[in-house]
Amino acid sequence: MSTTRIVVIAGFTSAIILLVAIEALARRPGSRIPTFGDVCAYVMQYEVGRVPVGRIGVLGFWWWVGWHFFAR
Repeated sequence: MSTTRIVVIAGFTSAIILLVAIEALARRPGSRIPTFGDVCAYVMQYEVGRVPVGRIGVLGFWWWVGWHFFAR
């Protein structure tokens, strides 16, 4: 295995562990940290006029993720 591959795998693993830790801290009673679901709900309700910009942004993000990680 190349060094670059090991660094990338370690980076993704670190990011996942960090996200899980933040979510665990957010779910404690009395925590002021918003959960991932709360953040998604806030982003999804954002509109400019009658255009659901938040929903379009989330759709664009998932399109980007699918294109870069799942399309081969």
